[in-house]
Amino acid sequence: MAGQGTTAATAPVETARRAHAGDGKARALIGPGLRTFLIFAVLVALGALIFPSSYFYRVGTLVWINTLAVTGIVVLLGYVGLVSLGHAGFFAIGAYATAIGPNYGIPSPLAMAGGVALAGLLALVVGRPILRLSGYYLAIATLGLGMLIWMVLSKEAWLTGGPDGMTVSGMNARNLFKLVGLKLKSAEAWYWVAGFVAAIGAAIAVNLANSPSGRALRAIHDSDVAARSLGIDVARAKSRAFVISAIYAAVAGALLALANGYITPETGGFMHSVEMVTMAVLGGAASVFGALVGALILTALPQLLTVFADYEHMVLGAIMVVTMIAMRRGLVPFIADLWNRRKS
Repeated sequence: MAGQGTTAATAPVETARRAHAGDGKARALIGPGLRTFLIFAVLVALGALIFPSSYFYRVGTLVWINTLAVTGIVVLLGYVGLVSLGHAGFFAIGAYATAIGPNYGIPSPLAMAGGVALAGLLALVVGRPILRLSGYYLAIATLGLGMLIWMVLSKEAWLTGGPDGMTVSGMNARNLFKLVGLKLKSAEAWYWVAGFVAAIGAAIAVNLANSPSGRALRAIHDSDVAARSLGIDVARAKSRAFVISAIYAAVAGALLALANGYITPETGGFMHSVEMVTMAVLGGAASVFGALVGALILTALPQLLTVFADYEHMVLGAIMVVTMIAMRRGLVPFIADLWNRRKS
């Protein structure tokens, strides 16, 4: 009887333990990267279900492209703690390579791949000397790199069209869907492509964060000295993160060029770099979901604030200032903390 009483008393605990173990096994089976991809995929599908017109698909496409670019900032800023004010330069390299390639008989996919490779190679070459710096010295150095790229794009009119920019010809996303029998408008097709690529990018970033390399990057974020004492090659790890973030930016730039059909040097300008960093910090610099939230706010909110006419930028600035004062770590970490407190 005593044994039966003990079993009855511990049955709820045992049931909860088994349920928790089953949940843990399910999580291990799915994996954080796949989970992130599925969440992003659901969000892309929900957007497609509620958008009433091509205009909303267009804004949605910009949100996903910005999310992809900001995910690269998350790898650099959130994982390693390095600030880059020149990432719009890598964004522009991907965009312009995709635009220039078809003019010389190079198919758009190959031109896009070439631009991404060029951005990654440039980041690798200049990363080592630049990443020896820290703090505002690093920010100024990356700003200088971005300005150099912008100047080349603005001055070499014979190649880039100069300040007026250039038309992008080549691949149309509608043709990809025609292969599987789907007929979509151009805006819808690019929305799905951009959302799918952003979901893949987010999944890769999450897997990186949970890998030994990602843990090494986070150790560097906490302390370079402590990371070196653990045998981590700090210079190599920083360079790797810089290259990865440049590749994210270049892929996003290529997608924007193809989706827009037109590109200007402003894509590589200083303000675009600042905008990407602001998106990361606003949403939460250490989270890919923060990248999505920051991109959504700074891409979609200005469209909603047009009702304020001349005061649009004032209202947007005020919202950002209040948000950062109240939620210093960003929106996503703030909401996560509230949720955890409520559960506990």
